[in-house]
Amino acid sequence: MIPGGCPFSRRRFLQAAGGAAGALAASALFPSALRAAAGKTVDVAAASAASPAERARKAVALLGGMESFVSRGDVVVLKPNIGWDRTPEQAANTDPEFVVAVAEMCLAAGARSVSVFDRTCNDPRRCYVNSGIKDAVERFARKNRVGDALRIYHVEDRKFVRASIPDALAIREWDLYRDALEADKIVNVPIAKHHSLAGITLGLKNMMGIMGGNRGQIHFRLSECLADVNRRVPVALTVIDAGRVLVRNGPSGGNLADVKSFGKAFASRDVVAADVVAAEKIFRLAPRDVGHIGKAMESGLGIASRAQIRLVEG
Repeated sequence: MIPGGCPFSRRRFLQAAGGAAGALAASALFPSALRAAAGKTVDVAAASAASPAERARKAVALLGGMESFVSRGDVVVLKPNIGWDRTPEQAANTDPEFVVAVAEMCLAAGARSVSVFDRTCNDPRRCYVNSGIKDAVERFARKNRVGDALRIYHVEDRKFVRASIPDALAIREWDLYRDALEADKIVNVPIAKHHSLAGITLGLKNMMGIMGGNRGQIHFRLSECLADVNRRVPVALTVIDAGRVLVRNGPSGGNLADVKSFGKAFASRDVVAADVVAAEKIFRLAPRDVGHIGKAMESGLGIASRAQIRLVEG
């Protein structure tokens, strides 16, 4: 067990339960996990379109629209990958158009606020600017006069709070970002890419961006730790950007020769199911080939088998 109590929990968790009952509370409030664990089918959308924004919109529409996941008045955290000092063409970060399209859908569904952030690996200012995400989000907010509702900002050390992780496989507690813990809904917006240590990175691993402290520690038991973090902070929806994909030398990349165009997006309320399909369609990998996906399935975080997935393509 990696060393790492929690005065904060998500707003609805506070109403439901705390401490060791946290996992049960999570399942009650985010029923997809229980449904999947019970062997029921989970939809995964696979969309193709010419532009990043179209792909994002089509993937979410195939699942019934953002209204199926975000309710009027929700405080939403939108978590893209902004981790690297790379341009959109280098495909190390979520495409800025993709991020804006998902944010726009959240607002259209009635979200009271949408907050966009990531704990970066490279210099935060350079990552936010060179990824194109900061400019794209702020430009959209200005143009549509929604600056009070849609904000992109840097994480602050003071906002990481110690959170307990009930029934942990590896980390009983960790410093997690308060805004994610307190949000009504989290919409996870990773980019699909190669990862030298994890094999690939999709939705499950993207949630490392809400973790504080020395994240390098978790790489000793990465699969278990990713299952723990995702169980503690469940997401309402995962929308994977697989337009331009870094197929080798990830996660940072840098060489355009390592980038391949797929023109795809995947979405599901079950982050494990979304990862399973993206791994299969983009990287030709089965769950057993990717340690953290296999561990998430084994631990009951989401679906327990590929047979539980209903693929919806468009």
